[in-house]
Amino acid sequence: MRFLITGNMGYIGPVLISHLRQAYPGAQLIGLDRGYFAHALTTPFALPEIQLDQQWYGDVRNCSHTMFQGIDGVIHLAAISNDPMGKAFEQVTDLINRAGTLRIARLAREAGVKHFVFASSCSMYGASDQDLRDETSSLDPLTAYARSKVASEQDLQTLASDDFCVTALRFGTACGWSDRLRLDLVLNDFVATAHTTGRIEILSDGTPWRPLIHVEDMSRAMAWALQRETEMGPFVAVNVGRDDWNHQVKDLAKAVADVLPGTDVEINTQAAPDKRSYRVSFAKYRQLAPDHQPQVHLEQAIEGLKAGLDQMSFDQKNFRDGPFMRLNMLRNHQQTGRLDAQLNWSER
Repeated sequence: MRFLITGNMGYIGPVLISHLRQAYPGAQLIGLDRGYFAHALTTPFALPEIQLDQQWYGDVRNCSHTMFQGIDGVIHLAAISNDPMGKAFEQVTDLINRAGTLRIARLAREAGVKHFVFASSCSMYGASDQDLRDETSSLDPLTAYARSKVASEQDLQTLASDDFCVTALRFGTACGWSDRLRLDLVLNDFVATAHTTGRIEILSDGTPWRPLIHVEDMSRAMAWALQRETEMGPFVAVNVGRDDWNHQVKDLAKAVADVLPGTDVEINTQAAPDKRSYRVSFAKYRQLAPDHQPQVHLEQAIEGLKAGLDQMSFDQKNFRDGPFMRLNMLRNHQQTGRLDAQLNWSER
């Protein structure tokens, strides 16, 4: 078997590659990445890509059809991957996240790829009050990033067939340790700020709901989707997570404080309501993938982040201005002339 992972040099990729090596020990694993965040390493030991058979460098906007020859399955992670980046680069987000996804899916289908796994997002549901959002709920994307995921799923559904099995995994907010850590994710941010300052300041009133999922459990779901039963249908969109990982932001902060004693939690009770609040049902995923259910608990995720930061001797109190925030990294590439306005590497 040969599997191609796009966007493998981001936050999720290192954890996914390690999991695939265990789940499919005889498979050939190939990475395809633009390299925006290749240098954002949080391990001193080795490049995560040493676990790959090959690492290719390319852009999903113009990659070659030859890359997909002989590939059995594609996991598509490549994207402008959060709301702040989507707002700063709205046009490019559409070109990479939507048009780029459609392009590589078409190339994969033409090359005879059997399984296409798309890293989608629960953010497409938008705001909701008390009702759990499931796969039949209406979609109300509030950001460029969320809109790109909705459009991509719609495009992919038109391509799916008995010979081209497409699975859209609607993930909640990712969290947990990675060899390419991101700190622009809510739980990761809380652990980092508690670790460096002993204090968590919640800018909202703390009541918004977020479905979270650990990167190891995301990897477990993608490994399942690579060979899911085709009897489920040529196109499947499914929320991936577990019901008890629907958390209010204030409870996440309190959980961090329990693991890092002495942490003060401050909540802005006067803040305007945050519209990005939603809870999600994962009943369909329990039915479809009973042997690939999430296994990491919230306390374990926090402890893993703490242990990783301890190993780094991490003491950057102003980390939100630093390289572990993905938007900062893109802007730095542009300010130094390495990337142009369309996020293409400059020739110099």
